[in-house]
Amino acid sequence: MLTYTAFDHASSAMTLSSRHGCDAMRTMVQCDFDGTITEGDASFFILDAYARGDWRQLLKEYRERKTSVLEFNTRAFAMVKEDKQTVLDILKDKVRVREGFCDMVDYCVRRGLRFAIVSNGLDFYIDSTLKELGLENVEVHAAQACFHPGGIKVQYIGPDGQQLADGFKEAYIRSFLESGYRVIYMGNGYSDIAPARQARHVFATGELLAYFRENNLEYRPMENFVDVVRELGVISQVQV
Repeated sequence: MLTYTAFDHASSAMTLSSRHGCDAMRTMVQCDFDGTITEGDASFFILDAYARGDWRQLLKEYRERKTSVLEFNTRAFAMVKEDKQTVLDILKDKVRVREGFCDMVDYCVRRGLRFAIVSNGLDFYIDSTLKELGLENVEVHAAQACFHPGGIKVQYIGPDGQQLADGFKEAYIRSFLESGYRVIYMGNGYSDIAPARQARHVFATGELLAYFRENNLEYRPMENFVDVVRELGVISQVQV
C-alpha cells in the first residue's frame, strides 16, 4: 500500500488549488513525480508487468537521446493492452511515496507557495496516487493517457494548449517564469536537468543530483520531504 503521513489534507489541497497565482511572494514549487515524489518509477512497474514487447530497448534509445519522451511513451505504452483498473492494481503494493510528501504540500499551502507536479509520467496513475493521499486538488501537468484495446495512447499538452513532442517540463517552467514566479525545482532524472537549470533553487536526487554535483552547480540533496520542508524554511528566510 501507499505510505504517507496520516492526517487530513483535503481542505489544504483545496486551498492550494484556489490560491494559484495569488501568493504574495510569487514563489512556486515545480515537482517531478516518478522517482521524486515516489521512491520508484510507476511507469516502469506498469511496463514490466504488462508491456507486450521489448520496452527496455525503447528506454535505452530514449536515454541515448535517439527518441523523444513522447515517442518513447507512445511506443512503450502501446504495448499495454490491459484496462485502467488492472493497470492501477499492479501499483498498489509497489508505489511508495517518499516520507513527508503530504506535510510538504501542506507547508506550501500554509506559506502561500504555489505547488505543481509536472511529470513526463501518465496522468491516470498520478491522479490515483494523489487521491489515495487525499490530495485530489493538487495541480498536475502530465502525459494524458487514453485506454484502448490496442494499447494506451499518450499525448503531452503544453501550457499553450498545443501538443508537445519533447521539452514538456521545460515548457512549463518557462511558462511559470514568464508569469513572474520564482521557481523551486524538485527532481531526480535526466529529463529534470534542463528545467532545473532555470530554477532559483533545486532539490535533487538520483541522476539530477549526480549531474549538478559533477557540474559544480548549486543544489540541495533530497532523501525525503521531511528534509525538504526544513530547507524550504531556510530558503523562505532569505527570499526577497
